[in-house]
Amino acid sequence: MPRYALTDIHGCARTFKAMVHDQLQLTRNDELYLLGDLVNKGPDSKGVIDFILHLRKQNYQVHCLRGNHDQMLLKSVKKGEKALNLTPTEQELVLQSFGINGFEHLNKKYVGFLDSLPYYLELPDYFLVHAGFDFKQDDIFSDKEAMLNIRGYTPDWERLGNKKLLHGHTPTPLHTIKKAASHKEQKLNLDAGCVYYKNAAYGNLVALDMDTQELYIQPNIDRPYPVARKS
Repeated sequence: MPRYALTDIHGCARTFKAMVHDQLQLTRNDELYLLGDLVNKGPDSKGVIDFILHLRKQNYQVHCLRGNHDQMLLKSVKKGEKALNLTPTEQELVLQSFGINGFEHLNKKYVGFLDSLPYYLELPDYFLVHAGFDFKQDDIFSDKEAMLNIRGYTPDWERLGNKKLLHGHTPTPLHTIKKAASHKEQKLNLDAGCVYYKNAAYGNLVALDMDTQELYIQPNIDRPYPVARKS
């Protein structure tokens, strides 16, 4: 029963489907963990959520976490575009994908889905989170802001029960992820910057077999779409 983790799909629905169908060849016995940032920046945020809901309806075991962009989209329903850290072009891509002319019109089905997403998951051998934990806090599991946004932290493995830590949030060159996986590092960032296809080091969706540490790589096939180069 393989278990896979991937992260930061960012609206790249075709790439995500290719990963699930062609690379992983997912079965109903497998478990798929998505570590947040399902939406925004890419061309088809609605398509990503629709595919997740479709898989679940077909009894596939798909577990999703909340990322900072999922949280932003949820907030934009009440607060409008100022809740989104997106360029006007990126905002337009999101609105087009959902077929709406304002974020307050986001369908209740998608609002409910985003609102249901947990901030982290604990498995017998792993902690899964979008960004990470702030180990300076007394209760690392209550700091939601850190779980969505933190960067550059050093884990206190004792507080994680010496389990492995998988996360995304910070786009990382593919060779760096491959090296970390091959060394079986305890903390692994799986964000290969799928949405940033204009950067040579990025533009891939990466999935990890959580039991064998094997990586699956799916290059972005949603391109071309207007996206800023990641600086």
